[in-house]
Amino acid sequence: MSEGAPRRIRAVLLDAGGTLIRMREPVGEVYARIAAQHGVRVPACRLGDAFRRVLRGAPPMPASDDDAERAWWRGVVRATFRAADQMVRFDDFEAFFAALFAHYAQADAWRAMPGAHEGLAALRASGRRVAVASNFDQRLHGILAGLGLAASLDLVWLPRDAGTSKPDPAFFTGACARLGVAPAAALAVGDDPEEDVAAARRAGLAAIAVDTLASLGALAQRIDAIERGEAEEAG
Repeated sequence: MSEGAPRRIRAVLLDAGGTLIRMREPVGEVYARIAAQHGVRVPACRLGDAFRRVLRGAPPMPASDDDAERAWWRGVVRATFRAADQMVRFDDFEAFFAALFAHYAQADAWRAMPGAHEGLAALRASGRRVAVASNFDQRLHGILAGLGLAASLDLVWLPRDAGTSKPDPAFFTGACARLGVAPAAALAVGDDPEEDVAAARRAGLAAIAVDTLASLGALAQRIDAIERGEAEEAG
């Protein structure tokens, strides 16, 4: 939508990782530390690089149940270690994976992005519906609660709820339907140019990239400016 064409934003859909929350430590460091506790030593930098490559090429997470989500992550973790070092062998991979999976279920493994609490409070005060719409798994509910963010949300929308995942436009339209708003009256905010921004626009939502904001605390003001036709979507 171009500048000068105002629209009424009644709901905001926020991505989770990289938008509302972020990992407290680099993923490579966590993988390396927990692997070392299970007798395997691989440099953190190699694990971090391998994880990013594997995640980019991974299929969508199954939108079915806890076992399917856990199996998906098990495959990603196995592939990460193989990509980092083909000679790696765990005495008990399942014990290692259980420890790693449990680590990332803890709120302490994450932190809220700057301005997150203030931004959510401002959105709620404005009367808008607020959702987290993410390709995360069910652990996200506990993480958001532990970080004090869940109480400011009307909805947490995940692949299991939608029956699909980003970048499928149905993921976004399903969230809007659950919130009771038309896609044209919703705004998506995320860090991925394709899965969060372009995909949301294809579904009929307005969308902005989170890195165009000084912090999430500035989001409500940006939306007000978009509604007045004084600012445009960016990203």
